[in-house]
Amino acid sequence: MKITELLSKNTILLNIEGNQKEETINQLVDILMKADKISDASEFKAAILKREEQSTTGIGDGIAIPHAKTKVVKEAAIVFGKSASGVNYESLDGKPAHLFFMIAAPEGANNTHLEALAKLSGLLMKAEVRYELLKATTPEEIIETINRYDKEEKKETSAPNKKNFIVAVTGCPTGIAHTYMAADSLKAKAAEMGIDIKVETNGSGGAKNVLTSEEIKQATAVIIAADINVEMERFKGKHVIQAAVAEGIRRPQQLIDQALKQDAPIYHGNGNKSNQESEKKGSRTGFYKHLMNGVSNMLPFVVGGGILIAICFMFGYNSFKPDDPSYNQISEALMTIGGGNAFGLIVPVLAGFIALSIADRPGFAPGMVGGMMAASGGAGFLGGLVAGFLAGYIVLLLKKIFAGLPRSLEGIKSILLYPLFGIAITGFIMLYVVNKPVAWLNGTIADWLTGLGTGNAVLLGIVLGLMMSFDMGGPVNKAAYVFGTGLLASGVYGPMAAIMAAGMVPPLAIAIATTLFKNKFNDQDRDAGKACYVMGLSFITEGAIPFAAADPLRVIPSVMAGSAISGALSMAFGIGLRAPHGGIFVVPLVEGGALLYALAIFIGSIVAALLIGFLKKPIK
Repeated sequence: MKITELLSKNTILLNIEGNQKEETINQLVDILMKADKISDASEFKAAILKREEQSTTGIGDGIAIPHAKTKVVKEAAIVFGKSASGVNYESLDGKPAHLFFMIAAPEGANNTHLEALAKLSGLLMKAEVRYELLKATTPEEIIETINRYDKEEKKETSAPNKKNFIVAVTGCPTGIAHTYMAADSLKAKAAEMGIDIKVETNGSGGAKNVLTSEEIKQATAVIIAADINVEMERFKGKHVIQAAVAEGIRRPQQLIDQALKQDAPIYHGNGNKSNQESEKKGSRTGFYKHLMNGVSNMLPFVVGGGILIAICFMFGYNSFKPDDPSYNQISEALMTIGGGNAFGLIVPVLAGFIALSIADRPGFAPGMVGGMMAASGGAGFLGGLVAGFLAGYIVLLLKKIFAGLPRSLEGIKSILLYPLFGIAITGFIMLYVVNKPVAWLNGTIADWLTGLGTGNAVLLGIVLGLMMSFDMGGPVNKAAYVFGTGLLASGVYGPMAAIMAAGMVPPLAIAIATTLFKNKFNDQDRDAGKACYVMGLSFITEGAIPFAAADPLRVIPSVMAGSAISGALSMAFGIGLRAPHGGIFVVPLVEGGALLYALAIFIGSIVAALLIGFLKKPIK
């Protein structure tokens, strides 16, 4: 089936009004309703928005493909829309979207329809197609352009006997667009690099181009670019790279390079990576992944609890104490919920989810118990880190020890043997080996930071600021963030304030620079710069990444300098922040002066913006 059998003149909108995501979706849904392709506009829109909640369908390069599969769709259809000025669509690359293909698929959509939709996704990966669609001024030109590029593809064949042969699997929750765009992106980049690749797509119509056991055997490595569960047992013994489907679209070369270098753990089934080669090549990635799994699951407790504590202090610093003159019952309740309970779970949750990441579900209970012992024993955040990794690797060892038991006893391993021995061994080691020395170390660090002189505090703020802007959401940024969250549990709040201030600077600096130095940026960058105001004020550091990637030698040093200044000023002003989140939402909750904190952020942002403006060359 050709794409234009699903796209007609009456489902083409050449002039989208407005620049906001939801109003754009409303206009495209209205076109479907007027064309009698759907029976209920509100229900279809709800399905579209539900898909957007899973991950944005703004895939970058100025394209958005909102899509849904629901019973209110009468027949499969595509709506094309175009916006000359661009729409703030929360795209993966942070830039406005100009081309829109809204896909409506009925619940009983046949494979022919789904294959046509998949072909559309592939066509949009080609720059020349996007260019011609942007220049088209009539519905006829749109249809003619798509027809010209919509050709029957040859059946993909693999070349497993060649030296550099890679296999990949892609999949997204709805299986309509991102699945095929990731596949086409990987195939296009592999062809450009002279690499043989075969990609299995796990789309709405089922798995296509399924990998054979011989192809998997001959492959150098396996790339899994999917946001859904993929059948993994067939990849035992292979180097497996696991990434989000969006990374398959945006970062195909990095994934392919990683596969060629076999820079990934060897998969051994059930999430275990057990041989020496796997540990050697994947140890850094594995450690970081396990740590981030613990931190990401811990953060909701820290954020929620920290903000509740900060609100409590707005009634007075001792207002939660019944014997204090400023006592307030609501304040006491806030402290009980936030400090006594939410904060009380921080360390156990951190340890439990680190252990879960290492040893799967059997590691969770020993990790939680080890984390609870660290918290009650004074070892705090550092003790929780030790407990999580200790429990995880103890359970992995137990799995090896019990591997020789008869298969008839398989059922009692997870419900009896792993929790019994895992909790006991982890508990004994925490109680008699870990807690006391780590508690001493934890207290020493907290005392040192609390007693820092102004000069040393400023130096620490500079270092943390540089780390936050160095890779803007990468490992160095996350290392600074983890450092700050760990200190919160020890009652040290200054570094977290510096980290949050520094993290707001990069997108704010970009926004200011695009406003002040318009001749240094093109129209598309200036439009994207407006969105950076919102992202900066919301502490979304990653909003600056597209600009940094386009001009790293000028942008990255500039924002690092600005972030260092903000971090230093925050520490110099004696600002404290109990919640590990930034943005205008928490500025009123800081300790030491909200206006001084806002000034620190403002000065750093202005300095970085001026540096960007002076260093960048005018656009010709």
